[in-house]
Amino acid sequence: MGNFKDLGVRKDIVKGLKELGIIEPTTIQLQTIPQLLNSDRDLVGMAQTGTGKTAAFGVPVIQRTNPNHKVIQSLILAPTRELCQQIAKQLFRFTKYTDKIFVEAVYGGAPINEQKRRLSRPTHIIVATPGRLMELVEKKVIDLENVKQVVLDEADEMLNMGFRKDMEKILKLIPKPQRSVWLFSATMPNGVLELIKTNMAQDALHIRADKDNQINQNIEHRYFECTSEEQKTESIMRFIRSQEDGRGVIFCRLKSQAKRLAKQLASRNITADAIQGDMNQKERDKVMRAFKNESLQILVATDIAARGIDVQDLAFVLHFQLPEKVEFYTHRSGRTARGGKTGLSLSFVTEKELGRLKDISQKLNFKLTVMD
Repeated sequence: MGNFKDLGVRKDIVKGLKELGIIEPTTIQLQTIPQLLNSDRDLVGMAQTGTGKTAAFGVPVIQRTNPNHKVIQSLILAPTRELCQQIAKQLFRFTKYTDKIFVEAVYGGAPINEQKRRLSRPTHIIVATPGRLMELVEKKVIDLENVKQVVLDEADEMLNMGFRKDMEKILKLIPKPQRSVWLFSATMPNGVLELIKTNMAQDALHIRADKDNQINQNIEHRYFECTSEEQKTESIMRFIRSQEDGRGVIFCRLKSQAKRLAKQLASRNITADAIQGDMNQKERDKVMRAFKNESLQILVATDIAARGIDVQDLAFVLHFQLPEKVEFYTHRSGRTARGGKTGLSLSFVTEKELGRLKDISQKLNFKLTVMD
């Protein structure tokens, strides 16, 4: 099966996909779309960031939506405001040639009254962060009784952000006999496995894109050994200048380090800014707009602040500090090499850190080479 029509996707949806340049299904799309179109079974999909997960669940969600039934039929949960916006925008684009299907995104950090106003019109698909969704359900603004499909996108990220109780409350609000749960996650830590065991059917279908690899194979993984943080900073600046117009994200573990590094880069005439946990939503949105419209070449971010960001055509990801958890490396590196393109994940490490990086490469099964 080499195209979306062969997978059972309707012509009007295929036309919308084609206009977006989505012609050949990715591995996760090949494996999931026929299953989700033709079965009511729960599904667990393991796939990395940038492998086409949004279309993998989004196309079946749209095709299974009845435009004439003016109630919420599908619910998509995602960890962050940015990811909710991205998913809603993609679904809207997919429906360009279909009968009118209304999609709304609701998330924390935005005025709830405006979201309530938008939800007063008929809505077929809700894309939401768990906390804000529960708020709207409790205010009786959103009714989930007609939901047939529940998508948990980036389930590991939602658990890392402390949304487990909200996720389980939401699933309990939707009767099991009528709903299918489609869970997608880049990694499968114990928390996700427990969520699957307690909230999904025992016969749930398990799909893993690129079964022999836990990381996108279009990413080149390299490292540069440094003697100190000062040398890391200088080496990063030299690397960025060597990239001309290439854009990327630099990851730090600490908020203070992200702010300091962004200021150091800016002082050397490199257009850079940081997003980190101390920022309010307005400040964060301002930085992200600048990065997306290419006013900034470099975004410096902490792991938590970067969750859910989606920017296309990033040439590289740099690790100023190695992540706290192994699975964070997967999420970091997945910001590059999206949509079948190639990318570079480059770690700047001291001799002490190099052993941990090699341990990460063994656990995630990727080849690691030194950069001259």
